[in-house]
Amino acid sequence: MKRILAALTAVLLCAALLAGCGRDAKASAKKIGLAISTLNNPFFVTLKDGASAKATELGYELVVTDAQDDPAKQAGQVDDLIQKKVAVILINPCNSDAAKTMVEKAAKAGIPVISVDRGVNGAEVLSHIASDNVAGGALAGQELLALVGEGAKVVELEGIPGASAAVDRGKGFNEAVVGKLNVVARQPADFNRDKGFTVMQNIIQANKDIRGVFAHNDEMALGAIKALEAAGLKDVIVIGFDAVDDAVAAVKAGNMKATVAQKPSLIGSMAVETAVAHIKGEAVQKQIPVPLELVK
Repeated sequence: MKRILAALTAVLLCAALLAGCGRDAKASAKKIGLAISTLNNPFFVTLKDGASAKATELGYELVVTDAQDDPAKQAGQVDDLIQKKVAVILINPCNSDAAKTMVEKAAKAGIPVISVDRGVNGAEVLSHIASDNVAGGALAGQELLALVGEGAKVVELEGIPGASAAVDRGKGFNEAVVGKLNVVARQPADFNRDKGFTVMQNIIQANKDIRGVFAHNDEMALGAIKALEAAGLKDVIVIGFDAVDDAVAAVKAGNMKATVAQKPSLIGSMAVETAVAHIKGEAVQKQIPVPLELVK
C-alpha cells in the first residue's frame, strides 16, 4: 500500500511540476523584451510608448530596460531578459558593434532578436525595423545645400561613434554634399543636447563664418542652436533629425530651419507587431522600412 501511495504521490508531483512548467512557458511566450539605448532622449521615450501601447493592445507584457547609453549596461540587461525567458528581444543598441555578442547570446538561448532604429553589426537578427537613415541624411544634406548655397562652410555634429544611425545619417549627408559644401568641422556629440552645446561652442571658436549645421539628431541640433545664439550667430541654418516635439516647436518658431521626421511611435508599434507575428508562427520581413519626411 505504501508503495502505491508513494508512486501516486510521485505521479501527482510530476504532473504539478509539468503544469507549472507549462504555465511558465506560456507566461514567457507572452513577454517581449525591449532593450532601449537610453530613455534620456524624447525620441526613444516615444518609441517605447508606441511599443508599450501596441503590446497592451495585443495582450502581451513588454519588459523595458534603459541602458543609459552604456553598452556594458545594456549587455547585462539583455542577459537579464534572457534569464526571464522572454519570447523575443527588441534591441535598440547603444553601439551596433557591441550588440553582436548580445544577439549571439540570445540566439544560443533560442530567443530571436529584432533590431529597432539602429542595426546590429556582425550578427543576424530576425528583422530590422527603422527609417532609411541614409536617405534621411541625404534629405537633410540636400535641404542644407539649397539653403546655404554651394561652397558654404558648414558643420556636421555626429551621433555616438559606431551607432548605425550615426553612420548611416552621416553617409547620406556626405554623399549629398560632397564637392558642393565645405564641411569645416565634423565631430561627435553623442546624440546629446548638452554635448551638442559644448561641442558647437568649441567649433565656433575657430569657425565664426559657418553658414549651416547638420546634426544627426534634434537633441544635438537644439544644443547647437543655444551655442550659436550665445555667440551671436543667429543666422546660421540648423537642420536636425527625428522631429521630436522641441525641434518641431523650434522649426515653427524659426530657430531651426528643418528636421527630418522619423516616426518613433510607429517604429515601436511595428516592432511589437513583428515580434507577435513571429511568436504566432508567421513569416516576417528581414527589413521593414518606416517612412520619413522633412518638417520645415
